[in-house]
Amino acid sequence: MNRPDPHERIAEQATREILQAVAEGATLIGRVWLPEVSGPAPVVVQGSKVYDISSIAVTSSMLLEVDQLVSQITQSTDLPCIGSLETILKNSLHQQQDPNLPYLLAPCDLQAVKASGVTFVASMLERVIEERAAGDFTQAEFFRQELNAIIGDDLSKIEPGSEQAAQIKQVLQQKQAWSQYLEVGIGPDAEIFSKAQPMSAVGFGAQVGIHPCSNWNNPEPEIVLAVNSRGHILGASLGNDVNLRDVEGRSALLLGKAKDNNGSCAIGPFIRLFDQAFSLQDIAQADIHLSIQGDDDFQLQGISSMSKISRSPQSLVQQTIGPNHQYPDGLMLFLGTMFAPAQDRGEAGKGFTHHLGDKVSIATPLLGTLVNWVNHSDKIPQWNFGSGALMRNLAKRQLL
Repeated sequence: MNRPDPHERIAEQATREILQAVAEGATLIGRVWLPEVSGPAPVVVQGSKVYDISSIAVTSSMLLEVDQLVSQITQSTDLPCIGSLETILKNSLHQQQDPNLPYLLAPCDLQAVKASGVTFVASMLERVIEERAAGDFTQAEFFRQELNAIIGDDLSKIEPGSEQAAQIKQVLQQKQAWSQYLEVGIGPDAEIFSKAQPMSAVGFGAQVGIHPCSNWNNPEPEIVLAVNSRGHILGASLGNDVNLRDVEGRSALLLGKAKDNNGSCAIGPFIRLFDQAFSLQDIAQADIHLSIQGDDDFQLQGISSMSKISRSPQSLVQQTIGPNHQYPDGLMLFLGTMFAPAQDRGEAGKGFTHHLGDKVSIATPLLGTLVNWVNHSDKIPQWNFGSGALMRNLAKRQLL
């Protein structure tokens, strides 16, 4: 008896989730690679099909600048059909990808890819532990117990930037337990950093990259907001802010190396646009489910609850874009995670780290499931289609 192909099951499940959202009125936009033109196209899911919406805007960035975008999309007729949703999802899985058929890309293109860190108390304390352990994962449990003995759960109800937060800071400084991570966790200013270059994010089914120098790393399951150049939040997607814990633990000045390498940013499968039935309030109450499955039969499950975020998504957007910092092509903003795995994988006390071949699934019913596989950043496909290549391709297709 033939066993079902696990990749077929992944595509089928993803298709069911997306079709359910569409049946409930979701407007899902994304990007698909079109082999016949050697370039991408913005798309929308309608029914069980995927349609090219280049007639509305030729890039994801430009699309999010369109006034009354949901109405524009729903009222458009005679859109070119690229193919069935399930076929495109299947071909997006890197293990069986046919380069001669369409496949999903990350749903953003020219937008800056920004991330907010230390926005949940749980992950904030883990960042402090990384710092105190100086990137040595064998020391993490010792410092975790030490920190919990000093802080406990006292920080979970602290409003960042408040007078109470300032008093907590003074107490922790006296105990020599203050940290730069606590500063951005409960201080007035959020941590906002550049996660990846425009056009470099990978999408559903692709491999994410771990720098080969890292021995302590993990996924970070997050909501990603789609924001246009005017600072308007148009929709949301799922993201994996891959993190090298040992590299950042050695020095916060190595954040760029810890966060930005080939394939270290995954977004997808689509951007769900806000409308009358779906809003930022839904995102604020969402639970993000994480599943890691290894070739060594290791399994890990986790949940990141947006209701426990320390800073509101609106405040994070306001600290990212405004009078002091403009993004003329818009931005995608990772909102942070409360997930920082401490479960042992192997030897007791050494905690979790990725193994090559891990399958990482990040899911919420509102947005579907983002699935990626882990490999070294120098072994996955190199990023070679940037902003310049996009402009040349669109000009060649007479779309600019």
